Amino acid sequence: MKHIATPGKIIRLRGRRWIVMPSPDKDLLLAKPLGGTDDEITGIFLPLQVAGDKIEEDTFPEPTVDDLGDFSTARLMFDASRLSFRNASGPFRCTAKLSFRPRSYQIVPLVMALKQDVTRLLIADDVGIGKTVEALIILKELMERGEIKRFAVICLPHLCEQWQKELKDKLDIEAEIIRSSTVASLERKLPGDGSVFQHYPYQVISIDYIKSERKKNIFLNDCPEFVIVDEAHTCAKPKDAKSPSQQQRYHLLHQIAKNEQQHLLLLTATPHSGKDEEFLSLLGLLKPEFEKYSLDSKDQTSKRKIARHFIQRKRENIKRWLKEVTPFPERESVEVGYKLSPTYANFYNEVYKFARGLTQGDTEIQGARGKYWAALGLLRGIMSSPQAGYSMLQSRMQKVKDLGDELLYDENPVIEKLESDSDHTLTELLDQTELTSDEQSDLKYLAEEIEKLFGIEKDKKVATAHKIVADWLKEGYNPIIFCKYIETAKYVGEILKAELPKSVLVQTITSELPDEQRKEIIETMKDSPKRVLVATDCLSEGINLQDAFNSILHYDLPWNPNRIEQREGRVDRYGQRAATVKTYMVWGEDNPIDAIVLKVLIRKVRDIQRSTGVSISLGEDNRSIMDAVLKEVLLDPRGALAATQQQIDFGDAFSRSSNTITTELEEAKRKAENLRSIFAHESVKPEEIEADLRKVDEAIGDVQSVEHIVRAGVVHLGGKVEADGPGYKVYTANLPVHLRDALGGREIARVSFDSPTPEGYRYIGRNHNFVEQLCQFLLSLAFEEKGHYSRIARSAVIKTANVSKKTTLIQFRVRNVIKEVNSKNENISEEMYLWGYAGSGADAEELDYTTCKQLLFEAQSTVQLSPERQAAMIENEKDVFTVQKPKFLQLAEQRAEALVEAHGQFKKLVGGRSYEAVHPVLPPDILGVYVFIP
Repeated sequence: MKHIATPGKIIRLRGRRWIVMPSPDKDLLLAKPLGGTDDEITGIFLPLQVAGDKIEEDTFPEPTVDDLGDFSTARLMFDASRLSFRNASGPFRCTAKLSFRPRSYQIVPLVMALKQDVTRLLIADDVGIGKTVEALIILKELMERGEIKRFAVICLPHLCEQWQKELKDKLDIEAEIIRSSTVASLERKLPGDGSVFQHYPYQVISIDYIKSERKKNIFLNDCPEFVIVDEAHTCAKPKDAKSPSQQQRYHLLHQIAKNEQQHLLLLTATPHSGKDEEFLSLLGLLKPEFEKYSLDSKDQTSKRKIARHFIQRKRENIKRWLKEVTPFPERESVEVGYKLSPTYANFYNEVYKFARGLTQGDTEIQGARGKYWAALGLLRGIMSSPQAGYSMLQSRMQKVKDLGDELLYDENPVIEKLESDSDHTLTELLDQTELTSDEQSDLKYLAEEIEKLFGIEKDKKVATAHKIVADWLKEGYNPIIFCKYIETAKYVGEILKAELPKSVLVQTITSELPDEQRKEIIETMKDSPKRVLVATDCLSEGINLQDAFNSILHYDLPWNPNRIEQREGRVDRYGQRAATVKTYMVWGEDNPIDAIVLKVLIRKVRDIQRSTGVSISLGEDNRSIMDAVLKEVLLDPRGALAATQQQIDFGDAFSRSSNTITTELEEAKRKAENLRSIFAHESVKPEEIEADLRKVDEAIGDVQSVEHIVRAGVVHLGGKVEADGPGYKVYTANLPVHLRDALGGREIARVSFDSPTPEGYRYIGRNHNFVEQLCQFLLSLAFEEKGHYSRIARSAVIKTANVSKKTTLIQFRVRNVIKEVNSKNENISEEMYLWGYAGSGADAEELDYTTCKQLLFEAQSTVQLSPERQAAMIENEKDVFTVQKPKFLQLAEQRAEALVEAHGQFKKLVGGRSYEAVHPVLPPDILGVYVFIP
């Protein structure tokens, strides 16, 4: 029994053949039906085995004359076998179970993870490069290696569904969302008194649900071995915090990281907010000593230590990797200026006089209560939209309570936080400003006057936006319009609904809507051919919108340049189907606020990025820059406007602030360049990674193999496939019911094998349910009759011009058992291989894999041979093959040795891992024998 039940062996049990799988328990026999899927793995508890269930060692049946068929189906069996593998040979265990083919640059973080005994990584690649994909690859690899069995993804509440979908689509893992709205339902399903964190192995958790003291302690007690934290920058420890507990999110991660055996993966596109202390607090989660390092130090040893745990690459680093073009869209960025209507300009002058009056004699800003900030906030709201301005003015007049000390914090309240979309802070500032009776009278007058500015005639900003959007819609673009304030978003949305054709679906999303409703609106919009989304910055971070939208209009200029990249990264990312993404900014040419922000912050930062390839992160509450810049609005507005008409420099009009601004920006630039030079990991040789990936492609089938099996397989089963623009139409009427259902049950399915997938097409990858079911069905046709469907040939004889003498081709499957030294973990790898010989007897010439594959794929029959002659030749070939069999078995041994070598090379790449032993399971399974005669 012990010998029969070793992994990789074929056994016969209950009238069918099974492959023995690795088992963690000697009393538990795990077996998968021969030709079956992982879902069909069955466990047999040997001490309770029924007497009649005798387990016998078996062998794979060799092809005979009864398996003769049309040679054109031989490639179908080859590709169907490869694409069915979920345990492919090669050092990357996860690749056969991914629904996508990773690009080589996405493997670099995996290599970093495998160099570590316990995974601790911060992945900070640019927006849109694929941090989620990189995290999923690491997760699946560790699961396949048996190093982890449970995991949790911790993310912002509105990203839970997105992560759940990514896990299902890319890894076929069903994860449970754990947050306030779902936990009661999940707890009702618990079998005992344990927690949801203990019971469910795969979790997507809202960080705001578990950050509280009570929930945190329960989670920490039952924390899975592997934790992914998305948008990790929101969990950094505040600069002036004296203890970790001052930031609940950080304290949660700090407690998780205390477990030295905890696998921890942090993801963020903006790791450095401009404050070294906050960035180092994130690095300290990976290794406590990192928090004490100095990024300005010239100590290269410390930086090399950090580099083992931190990777940050800009798009320029990976846009072209090994001459493989990564299909990022081109970005067309345009600044669109507009001028106020005379009525609006007169009103602005009135508001400006009022704002200047508020600041008279108040040159010192004290906390968040300064009249300066209140005045500036009012100006900004009014220039955002009449509705936002009106809301602020009305709120001040209807003030009913004193907010006390809630806003007494030492930061600049005008600079928006990345997760904020509200005008409450600025409204509250205005509320707390002590006003004279004359000033209150002025407020009432201003509120009455601003009501007259609503609408596209008086408001040239919204008119400009309408024209841009209308033009984009005609060109086939579907835009997102980002606004700063909730009231502005509602205002713009209502005007566009009224002005655009009824065929255009216009929706508005703000933070007032719950996460579920936001997701539902976006999903519904995908069904509309023409769509416009107006949103606040509640959608500017984390969520992927490239499937539904391909252009961005910045209706309100962000006062934080980081925000621009966050917004545009929602659509300008890997997976965007449009070749060009449009990103326009609307700005007021006679608006000093817009003019200064555009010139000093946005243009200057972008100029540095273009010249150096470095993105600069500015602190979200950076007082030194923003104080200097925005004071110009109130102190010297005419000089500020004049300066913005010049080239990008700092002239006399900015004499008070230019030195401060230049110094701060240059310092931010220096830090960004320093980080990129160390942490882009350009020293990792892409050739080594790409070579391994190409071997995987050959072993499990590449995109071309998927396309061939679908097109040829559907036709073999009586269906029809025809080209349809960038994809294909699959007519499913004659297919088996279960295959039709796998394509949605429709008679015509539009499919594509490309990623990004063209709009209106269903992506078909190697792990798509349809491909898996199709391959299994085609393989079954090689071994048994199934209704009126034609058999797949396991043996065939053809007369062809592709050979000059009789040639025999053997198609076979190799199984290897991989075992890490000093480890109980075992894995079975599978590989399809081709071998052949030209001529007969001992003098026959062996053919290598490449020659055999070319013959299999290209040989065409020139004469139809009679069934009798084919049968006679196959019978005769048995004796010839008997002579060649020792060479054939030797080749199977060589394939195992090649796998040992591949793992040895991989060990050099990742280091640290134990050497792996590989044992072939002999004899290999002969799936097909094909004879070619000239």
